[in-house]
Amino acid sequence: MERRHIDQPFATIESEEFFDFQEHRPSVTVQDGSIQAMTWPETRFYAIERPDRDHDLIIVVGDEPTFRWKTFARTVAAVLADSGVESVTMLGAYIGSVTHSGPVPLSGVATDPSSLTASTLPPTDYEGPTGIVTVLGEACKEAGIPATIIWAATPHYLATNPNPMAMRALLSKAGDIVGFNGDSPELRDMETEFILQVDEAVAESEDLADYVREISENGRQMDPGRTGELVDEIENFLRDV
Repeated sequence: MERRHIDQPFATIESEEFFDFQEHRPSVTVQDGSIQAMTWPETRFYAIERPDRDHDLIIVVGDEPTFRWKTFARTVAAVLADSGVESVTMLGAYIGSVTHSGPVPLSGVATDPSSLTASTLPPTDYEGPTGIVTVLGEACKEAGIPATIIWAATPHYLATNPNPMAMRALLSKAGDIVGFNGDSPELRDMETEFILQVDEAVAESEDLADYVREISENGRQMDPGRTGELVDEIENFLRDV
C-alpha cells in the first residue's frame, strides 16, 4: 500500500450512494460571491507508518450512512482487506445509567471472544437495534478480519452532546489494544472543562441535580417523559456556554 501523509487520505468512499443530503448536507466556501470549494460527506482512510513498531495503522473516519448499510460496510471491509489490515478496533458509545463525573464503563464485542479476554474488556449481552459500527464488525468477520468494538456508556441526560470523558476512555483503551498513546493533555483539559460545565448546568436545576444524584446512588433512570425535559434543559444550557 502506498503511504501518504496523515492529512491526505489514501482512499475515500464517495457519499452519493449512501447519504441523504438533507440530513448530511455538503458544506460550501464562498468568497466574493464565487463558490470556491464544496465539501461532501465521505468516508476517509488514512495510513500512518510506524517504523518503530511491527505494524502500521489505518484510521477510518466518517459519518454513519443513511442508505445501503450492508454495501457500505462491505466496501469498507474490502478496502481494509486490500490494504493488508490484520485486525480492526472500532469505537462506539451508548446511553447508560451513568453520570458525567463518574468513571466511564467500557465493554466489548468481538468477532473472536478470546480477543476480549486479551484486551480485558468485559463482554456485553444485548439484543435490539444497533448502529453502523456493529454492521462494520460483521462485514469484517465476513472478510476474515478479526474485529473488536469498544463501547463506552454515556449519561442519558447529556443526549447527543460531545463527551470528552467517553472520548478519552475509548482512545485510551484503543491505544492499549493497538499500541499507541491514546491520552493527551488536550483531552484531559477538554475533560476537565466538560465536567465543570455540566456541574454548572446541574447546579442550575434542582430537578437535574436530583436526577444525577439518583443515578449516582441507585443507577436508575427517571420516567422517559420527564428525562426528555431535563435533556432539553441541559442541552440549552450547554449550547449557551
